[in-house]
Amino acid sequence: MNNDKKSNQNEQLDTLKELGTLETIGGRHKIFCLNIIGEIEGHNVLPENSKSTKYEHVIPQLIAVEQDDSIKGMLVILNTIGGDVEAGLALAELISGMKKPTVSFVLGGGHSIGVPLAVSAKKSFIAPSATMTIHPVRTSGLVIGVPQTMNHFARMQERITNFVVKNSGITKEKFTSLMMNTGELVTDVGTTLSGEMAVSNKLIDSIGSLSEVLECLYDLIEKN
Repeated sequence: MNNDKKSNQNEQLDTLKELGTLETIGGRHKIFCLNIIGEIEGHNVLPENSKSTKYEHVIPQLIAVEQDDSIKGMLVILNTIGGDVEAGLALAELISGMKKPTVSFVLGGGHSIGVPLAVSAKKSFIAPSATMTIHPVRTSGLVIGVPQTMNHFARMQERITNFVVKNSGITKEKFTSLMMNTGELVTDVGTTLSGEMAVSNKLIDSIGSLSEVLECLYDLIEKN
């Protein structure tokens, strides 16, 4: 029995090291902890010295969690600096479509595509010291200067805006005004919201600590 327990612990550690995820069974209910850290890696591979979350790793985990009856809920820990917009939005759509209770917790920062990921859970929390940065879609590299390019960006931004508005309490007008603010970021367009500002603008549900986040998730599980 001890060997089985040790083997299970080793497997958990390997999963944590490789994928940044963990199944926790010491609390009132068995939950799955998903870490979305650094930059969201999509179709392009990031440099080795970049901290990233690979969306092809996260997608099968989300499907497995939804199908595993032993897992009662999921906690999503977020500290992102943006990344592949379409990959991040795909993960957010999957999380929002889960029937199991989900709670997100923004630590440090929720930058760019981290905003849809934060609001995709049933309940969202942000640490008092954390921030969320809202800005328009941008790209790097070769850009063809034709109207079709701008239309493509506008349609992509509309998808993100609609998702955020649908999954939070913020209005489309308010989100757009924060996103297009030219008076705050030195080299960019947009707004950085503190934890209190994110809640007052109804982007995030509550300011909280880890214990409050876990208690909320347990309550959702028990109500479910």
